[in-house]
Amino acid sequence: MGEIGLGILALVGVESGDADADADYLADKTAELRIFRDEEGRMNRSVEEAGGAVLVVSQFTLAASTRRGRRPSYSRAAAPGEANRLYERYRDRLASRGLQVACGQFQAMMEVDSVNDGPVTILLDPPPSRENS
Repeated sequence: MGEIGLGILALVGVESGDADADADYLADKTAELRIFRDEEGRMNRSVEEAGGAVLVVSQFTLAASTRRGRRPSYSRAAAPGEANRLYERYRDRLASRGLQVACGQFQAMMEVDSVNDGPVTILLDPPPSRENS
């Protein structure tokens, strides 16, 4: 069971067509995003600079489409083997930067408790090369 103090809860949803470069880009973006307060109370520090950690949780439901009907479609979600590989790549990339990384168990039913300090919830955009695809 993963647990962190100060840091980021990263819910990771992998979709069909996602690639190694996407996982690397998003891990680097997670590590470098300036969302922690500095001495003046401004969001001006990254999780690396703040000495925080990242709790990485696989969340295939982020790939849900609700455009039609009342039941979400998960057809955009990557197959489990590929999703797990990219989830682990994202996690490992964060760890390779020297961040403390904890994680949930892939494909497990989990209860996740989160205490937001802010609150700040951010959806990371895809790499610039994927924005229009």
